Amino acid sequence: MATYNGEKFIKEQLESILKQLDEEDEVIISDDSSTDQTIDVIKKIGDSRIRLFEGNLFRDPIQNFQHALKQAKGELIFLSDQDDIWLDEKYAEMTALLQSHVLVVSNSMIVNQNLEVINPSFFSVFKSGKGILKNVIRSTYYGSCMAFRKQLLLDALPFPATKEIGHDLWLGLVAELTGSVFFYDKPLLLYRRHQSAFTPEGLKSKRSIYQMLIGRFVMFNELLKFQYTKHIKWKKD
Repeated sequence: MATYNGEKFIKEQLESILKQLDEEDEVIISDDSSTDQTIDVIKKIGDSRIRLFEGNLFRDPIQNFQHALKQAKGELIFLSDQDDIWLDEKYAEMTALLQSHVLVVSNSMIVNQNLEVINPSFFSVFKSGKGILKNVIRSTYYGSCMAFRKQLLLDALPFPATKEIGHDLWLGLVAELTGSVFFYDKPLLLYRRHQSAFTPEGLKSKRSIYQMLIGRFVMFNELLKFQYTKHIKWKKD
C-alpha cells in the first residue's frame, strides 16, 4: 500500500485487510510524507503485521508503490489503495487462483464515499480484460484489484522511468508477456469513488491527441526494451 493523506478511510481499509490475513503475512505501507494524521491512524491500529515505511519524499505514487513492493518478503503480493474495502472472500479466493496464474485481477463494486453501490461491476464500466494492445490504448489493470506472484515483480523491476506507464499497468503488461493472467469476474472489492456519481463519461482523458500518441509510443518502446532485455517473444492475445 502506498499512502498519502489517507486519514479519512485508511483505518477502515486496513481493518478489512487484516482480518483476512494469516499471522505470517505482512502489510507493507510506504507513506509519501503525509501531512495529515495518516501515520498516527496506522500506528494506533497496533498490528505487528504492519510494516510502515515513513518519511519518504517521492512525490510520486509510482515510485512510492515501487518502494513498498521492494520490501515484500512473501511469495504472493496484493496491491491495495488506501481508501477501498476488501470483501471477505478476497484474500482466500485470489490466493487460490494464484496457484495457476501469475497475476489475477478481480472485479469490484463501485461505491461512493459512504459505501453505497453506484455500479455493481467495475469490469462492465471499464471493459476490463486481457490484451496488450487493448491495455496500452486504455488500461484495465487497476492495482487495487490485482494480486500476483513474487516472480512477476522480479521480472518487472525496476519500473520504467516514465509517468506514461503506471506501476499497475506495467505489471499487467509484463505478466501478459511472461505468464498467465486471469480476470476474475466476481467482485471482491468495494472500489470507493469520492464523488456522488460515477459515469464512464467522467473517465475521459483531458490530454490532447498528441499527448496520448506520445504516451502510447513511450509504452511500446518500454515493452520492446523489456522484450529485448529478457529475450521474450510477444504472445498472441
